[in-house]
Amino acid sequence: MLKTYDKTVLELGAEASIVRRKMHGNKLFFNSNKHINPTNICKDVCKFCAFSSSRKNPNPYELTIEEILTSLAQCANEITEVHIVGAHNPKMGLAYYGELFGAIKKAYPHLHIKALTAAEVNFLSELENLSYEAVLEKMAELGVDSMPGGGAEIFDEATRSFIAKGKVSSENWLRIHELWHKMGKKSNATMLFGHIETRAHRIEHIERIKRLQEKTGGFNAFIPLVYNVENNFLNVPHPVSGHEILKTIAISRLILDNVPHIKAYWVAASLNLALVAAEFGADDLDGTIQTESIISQAGAASKGGVSRETLIAYIKDAGFAPVERDSLYNELKSF
Repeated sequence: MLKTYDKTVLELGAEASIVRRKMHGNKLFFNSNKHINPTNICKDVCKFCAFSSSRKNPNPYELTIEEILTSLAQCANEITEVHIVGAHNPKMGLAYYGELFGAIKKAYPHLHIKALTAAEVNFLSELENLSYEAVLEKMAELGVDSMPGGGAEIFDEATRSFIAKGKVSSENWLRIHELWHKMGKKSNATMLFGHIETRAHRIEHIERIKRLQEKTGGFNAFIPLVYNVENNFLNVPHPVSGHEILKTIAISRLILDNVPHIKAYWVAASLNLALVAAEFGADDLDGTIQTESIISQAGAASKGGVSRETLIAYIKDAGFAPVERDSLYNELKSF
């Protein structure tokens, strides 16, 4: 599959677009959601991270349950999903998250909680001295409806060790998602690219996602996350090109014929490039976000989110049919 990168970007786009349109026609999906990042205080020191306060971000914080509920009160009637991921803060374990999830479900029972990456599950397992199974069962019991795909970074262990030493291994990332899927739950998968990894590493990463999907069928979407270069310790001199981003998205669609959706995450890629990616195999943009604190710290222009009306207008202008979805890709409204 590595030789697939030798094709021109237009050749790959044409092939991926055929697959995408067979699966989803002219639809381009989005959802109305809010991202909440409860803390940026982290025990880990990932070189690619601009979010953690232990690195180049000088402003540590820990949100209280009350602060999170107050922020949700401002938008809860406008969203269907709350997306909760954060740093690996030893002071914020299952007791904190249990209280948080319970409070959200009590106040806003209509909201789908998509929370805790496999890296956070691994952290909580170590912190609480519990098995992965026990942590995942507790998450489900506390109200988590699905898992995001973060923490995958790149699966090549040598590269992973250099950019994210101490974080969950690739094998355990996959194991955690397999266990979650066996519980009848859904999740997403990501790949961070455009840093020091090679094209071969990307292909290997995508193929490992495909093999797990063959076993479980539990992934809703695959998200090739574009690495942003500012305020971190990898010292990558230039951002990855739009040409390379579009090739990688197209190849993702071509390889992952068993994963329903390919997301061009506008937060990392920019909204304009994400819309172009819809011609290269992507069928989803993510959502309104409301507030984004992780990738914006690395230079992305995503801190304030984007309005639902803006997303709809941009999708129409790009020649696609906007479809608002829920977190599990049930269609809520077409425009």
